Amino acid sequence: MLLGLLVATSIWLWLAVVDAIAGQPFRTFAVLGGIVPFTLLHYALCLAYGLAAVAVVHGAAREPSLLLGASFFFFILEFGFVMLTVILSHTGLGPLAWVRILGGNLVGAVVTLVVLWRRHPLRREMLEAEEAE
Repeated sequence: MLLGLLVATSIWLWLAVVDAIAGQPFRTFAVLGGIVPFTLLHYALCLAYGLAAVAVVHGAAREPSLLLGASFFFFILEFGFVMLTVILSHTGLGPLAWVRILGGNLVGAVVTLVVLWRRHPLRREMLEAEEAE
């Protein structure tokens, strides 16, 4: 849950800051349904994403091949965001859609990697395995 909350908040703040810098406060939120509906859906999806990411890491500790499937899913998810960005760049967000959507997506991915790397026990196990070699 913590991972999902951190990812959701970091992306939400990214969007708000980019919109403010562009001189269009909350424009992305308006295009995506309004501040409250977007925020509720965004946080719900990010919580699900956080739970799934942690479940994959836990599962990979038992079954390393799970990372291959998760990597493929991540690729498909990113491709979906590229397609969404293309659509939004033509329908409401203009050229800044790339900064808003893909930038936010990159922020979320970095937060995910940093949180999982720093907080998950799998990191410690990997470091101990390297030392044992």
